[in-house]
Amino acid sequence: MFKDIKKVKTVERRNFLKLASSGAFTAAVVAGAAGSLWSTEATAQTAKEENDREKAADHVMTIATAYVLGATRSYPIMQLDLKENIQNATNGKVYVKLAPGGQLGAGGALAQSVQTGTIQAAQHSLSNFAPFASVVDLINMPYLCGSNQRFTNLVHSDVWAREVNPKVEAAGFKALFYVNIDPRVVAVRKGGAGAVMTPGDLDGVKFRVPGSAMLQQYYRMVGANPTPVAWGETPSAIAQGVADALDPSVGALLVFGFKDLLSHVTFTQAVPDSQVYSCNLEWFNSMPSDVQDGIMEAAEITRQQNLAKVPSARNFAMAELRKAGVEFHSLTDDQLAEWQAVGGYQLSEWDSFKKDLAGSMDTFAKIEEAAGTQGRYYVHDA
Repeated sequence: MFKDIKKVKTVERRNFLKLASSGAFTAAVVAGAAGSLWSTEATAQTAKEENDREKAADHVMTIATAYVLGATRSYPIMQLDLKENIQNATNGKVYVKLAPGGQLGAGGALAQSVQTGTIQAAQHSLSNFAPFASVVDLINMPYLCGSNQRFTNLVHSDVWAREVNPKVEAAGFKALFYVNIDPRVVAVRKGGAGAVMTPGDLDGVKFRVPGSAMLQQYYRMVGANPTPVAWGETPSAIAQGVADALDPSVGALLVFGFKDLLSHVTFTQAVPDSQVYSCNLEWFNSMPSDVQDGIMEAAEITRQQNLAKVPSARNFAMAELRKAGVEFHSLTDDQLAEWQAVGGYQLSEWDSFKKDLAGSMDTFAKIEEAAGTQGRYYVHDA
């Protein structure tokens, strides 16, 4: 049995390398995602299909992401779905080359590559839009749109389209669709403080934070000791006790290998783990109108697939983390209210951020209203 498994793995590796070395990397990752690398015939069929599609297309669109294709199982980034949908909705006029797994960079580097036209499109966090259109950083204001539904309400609202998207486009981007992942959580390392249910439980806890001034202020307000750590150094910081806790979504905790380092995870619903697929605006505008329409139709289809995928992705990530001994905790309405009372956006400490990012308190009030108004899309909350 083990010899058979080893043989299959050898064949899979050989077929992947054969395709990748011949320049058919997208065919290789598509075959891998379909689980067909074990079969030389199936791999050849996938390569032929991808080659035929590329030859028949009028335009090639490279879409880069930081995640491997299989990550969608626990982190619904939907890159293979977006590729398929764009190719089909444009009637084959666009062929999509995928660059997953950070091979062309991640985060801000991908946003920069899209802006300069080095690549046509990419997935990155909304925070990576902030240097180009600072208003999007409002999503990091605690409890403004931390829940999935409030985030979805906001980014698909008329006020977002009116106040945010034009600033994004002025910086050279076309937002294809905003990706709902799940809220950030409070995740505590093994040997750490134990379950965190109230802000008081964070007293003195060394909390890993990114460079966001808002997130640093929030965790300070709820009693933690904000500890800036670069993302690439975070696993070792958690393992060594340099930091005691961190706040990615559950899916990100699994994808980035934290499952054996954690003891407790609490759904505080303060801030979303939010992503976007952005496209180079000049390239998009250079496409024929029917191709533009097809790309946006594909984005709409993929958006709805993403929203439907959120609960199953979360459940898979939670199941895998539970196998490693991680315990999960949801808060009651009264407990959530306690977190909001101590660190929520309604406090005067956030007024300067509201004015700087939204431009005025009146505009912020419209954004706040939009987050709380049910839009056309429903999404499951943890």
